[in-house]
Amino acid sequence: MFFICGMSQGKKLLDYTRTVICSLCGGYGRYQVFMTYSYFSVFFIPIIKWNRHYYVQMSCCNTVYELDGEKGKKLSRREPVEIEERDLTLVQSGQRSAEWNKRQCSHCGYETAEDFEYCPKCGQRF
Repeated sequence: MFFICGMSQGKKLLDYTRTVICSLCGGYGRYQVFMTYSYFSVFFIPIIKWNRHYYVQMSCCNTVYELDGEKGKKLSRREPVEIEERDLTLVQSGQRSAEWNKRQCSHCGYETAEDFEYCPKCGQRF
């Protein structure tokens, strides 16, 4: 008799919609809440889940915060929850689109989104 079992990690998007002004980039963004977890499966059916963490990702700049565990559990049970800034812990600072990150050479006016130390057009230092 053979048993097919294994351990893996999963990610589940939770239903939460709220538009906010991002405290990092200052743009309008939406909280995208998700849960990550580890699980044990038998015949590709998850049996046991553990190591649950809840995260919030900003849609404007892709900054990732860890959400308070109690609020995350309530969200996963579909209970009404209001996420506030004090419930979030910064995990990874994000970046806006290339339009936002453009740099302009003060000597020749060349614009680029790349992280050059010198201007590729005139050779002056940015």
